[in-house]
Amino acid sequence: MSADLAAQIRASLQSQGLPTPSLAWVQGAMPNRTPLPPLPALVATVKTRLLAADLTSPSLLEAPAPAFPPNLSNPEIKSIKLTWDVPVQVMDIDNLSKSKWEQVEELEAIARGEQTRGREIIRLPTGNENEEEDGVVSEAASTARTNGEANADGAAAAGRNATHRLVLQDCKGQRVHGLELRRIERIGVATLSIGEKVMLRRGATVARGVVLLEPATCVVLGGKVDPWHRAWVDGRLARLREAVGADARR
Repeated sequence: MSADLAAQIRASLQSQGLPTPSLAWVQGAMPNRTPLPPLPALVATVKTRLLAADLTSPSLLEAPAPAFPPNLSNPEIKSIKLTWDVPVQVMDIDNLSKSKWEQVEELEAIARGEQTRGREIIRLPTGNENEEEDGVVSEAASTARTNGEANADGAAAAGRNATHRLVLQDCKGQRVHGLELRRIERIGVATLSIGEKVMLRRGATVARGVVLLEPATCVVLGGKVDPWHRAWVDGRLARLREAVGADARR
């Protein structure tokens, strides 16, 4: 594959506000087939693989890769602002507005493959179900949508008032906490995945080592690192169940 084609793909990714991958990584992420698909399909393939990659992987991002300043997490620094865009990946998320038991119920729903989307509850593939054929939605999914409409409005209203705390990691492996200062719709335990990519824009405020997240300076890009997400759901469920049991025994 020519370097010119890789450069075109990278330029397209940049225009979408994504982290800038190295040309070598773009070439390695291309499908191994002849002839190659059209350019839009190639861009979509590389974008999917970029969003599913570990940002700390060597040679993933074009050098010098943007990262947090080394003193960002220092709690003695009252307030600073980022002076460049920093791509990060989500390593943990906590809903500070819900009790431990409510969080257990939410994570159990995710483990079953159920999530809320707008006014409907959808059933997601969990690996134990047959693939749908000919684009026909399964009867179970249709039933879930019908039964879930009444509860979805209440869940959406609660989500609008939620406050989340995230653990964010940059390309150098540095981790900082992020706290919602203003509600960001795409941030939620049921909607944000571990390994999902986020772009912290220039001008984002960091107070006492915590990034203050608001829509103008925090853009959720998408993606997911599947092994991380599965391990996080299992581990967090266990920790929350243990905490709920400890509270009940008091």
